[in-house]
Amino acid sequence: MDLPTVAIVGRPNVGKSTLFNRLVGRKLALVDDRPGVTRDRREGEGFIGDVAFRVIDTAGLEEADADSLLGRMRAQTEAAILEADAVLFVIDARAGVLPSDRPFAELVRRSGCPVILIANKAEGGAGMAGAYDAFSLGLGDPIPFSAEHGEGLGSLQDALREVLPEPDDEEEDEEGGKGLRVAIVGRPNAGKSTLINRMIGEDRLLVGPEAGITRDSISLDWEWRGRRIKLHDTAGMRRRARIDDKLEKLAVSDGLRAVRFAEVVVVLLDATIPFEKQDLTIVDLVESEGRALVIGLNKWDLVADQPGLLKSLREDCTRLLPQVRGVSVVPLSGLAGEGIDKLMQAVVDASEVWSRRVSTARINAWLTDALQRNPPPAVSGRRIKIRYATQVKSRPPHFALFGNQLDALPKSYTRYLVNGLREAFDLPGTPIRLSLRTSKNPFDKG
Repeated sequence: MDLPTVAIVGRPNVGKSTLFNRLVGRKLALVDDRPGVTRDRREGEGFIGDVAFRVIDTAGLEEADADSLLGRMRAQTEAAILEADAVLFVIDARAGVLPSDRPFAELVRRSGCPVILIANKAEGGAGMAGAYDAFSLGLGDPIPFSAEHGEGLGSLQDALREVLPEPDDEEEDEEGGKGLRVAIVGRPNAGKSTLINRMIGEDRLLVGPEAGITRDSISLDWEWRGRRIKLHDTAGMRRRARIDDKLEKLAVSDGLRAVRFAEVVVVLLDATIPFEKQDLTIVDLVESEGRALVIGLNKWDLVADQPGLLKSLREDCTRLLPQVRGVSVVPLSGLAGEGIDKLMQAVVDASEVWSRRVSTARINAWLTDALQRNPPPAVSGRRIKIRYATQVKSRPPHFALFGNQLDALPKSYTRYLVNGLREAFDLPGTPIRLSLRTSKNPFDKG
C-alpha cells in the first residue's frame, strides 16, 4: 500500500523526534535535551487509530549559509516538505512563538502543502498560553499536544484524516516482504553516506568533509537489478575509549541495532588507511552477531598501484581475519560511482552463502574423511569420539557435532573442523557456528 507522507518540521528542540517516535510507536529516532540532534531525514510508518501514513522526521530549521552543515541540513528539511502530502509544524508551547518560528512558518505556508500546527509540550495545560499565541502564525488552529505523554492524539487524528489523501493499494511484489536488508558500517568519514547517495541516485543523506555527520541509522528502500534492497546508513564507529559524548554513544548504539537486524553487513574501509584496529573490531562484531559480511574498499580512486595493493590487501584480510576466511573484498569509489555493481553482486552472493543448507549425508561423508586425515586427540588416555554431525540451522550456517568427551576438544581441532566445513561446502566469508553435544552416558546414575 502506497501511504501518504507527513513531514514533521520546526525549529530545533521543539520535540520533533519525540513526536516521530510517538507516531511510529517505537523509539527509532535519537532524542536528547540538546538542540540539533537530528540531521538526516528519518522515515517510518506512522499510525493513529485507523489513519496510516509515512512520517518523516527532519532536522531543526535554522538560518545558515547553504554550504555549511546547518545549511545542508536545512536543504534536507526543505526536500521533505516538497515530498510531503501534509506538514506538521511544531512549536514549543511553553516557550511560545519565537521570532525564529515566523520565517519557517512562512516557508511551509508558501509550499502550498496542507499544514497542521502542533503546540507541543502542552501537557497538563502548562503551555496553553503559548498554544493561543500560535494563532499569530497564520497556520490555522493549533493543536495543544504532548509528544512525551501522548496527549492530543485524537485531535491530530481528526486533522490528518481531513487533509491526507486515501492510500493507494498496490499489488505485493513477487518476493514479498521488504527486500534484502543491508547495513553499511565503518569508521567515521569512510564515505558511507556518499556511497548510499550514489547507489540510490539522489542526495538523500547528509554528506560533507566533517567526520561524524550521520547520527541516526537511516533506512532507505532501493532496487538493484529488479531485487528489492533495504539499505541502512549508520553512524561512524570509533573506539569505545574515545567515545565520551552521550549522543555519540546513542548513535553508535543505533548503528549496532541496524547490524543486528541486517542480513548482510558491508564494512566500509578507507582504502588509503585500510585495516586499522577499529576496522578489525567492527568485522569481529559483525561476525559475533552472525551476519553475512562483505568488505568494501572505498576511495579506491585515490590509491596508486591498484592491482598490487588489492592483492596485498586481500592477503592482509586472510591473515588478519581468519574467522571470516574467504570474505569478498571489493574496491570501489562512492564519490565516482565505481564498483557499486561488483559490491552489490558480492552482497547477494554473501546472502546466498549465509542462507545455505547442507544435507546430513554430505556432512557425515565429509566428517568421516576429516577424522581419518586428522583424528581427534586423546584425553587422559581416552580418545575423543565424534560420531556424527548435522546442520541445525542456517543464517548463519550452524552445525552440531555429537560424540563423547567433546567438552575436552581443543580449540585448535575445532578450528580445523570449521575450516574444513568452510572449504568443503563453499562457505567463504560467512560466520560458521559449531555446537558440541556430548551424548549422555546411560550408566551414569547421577
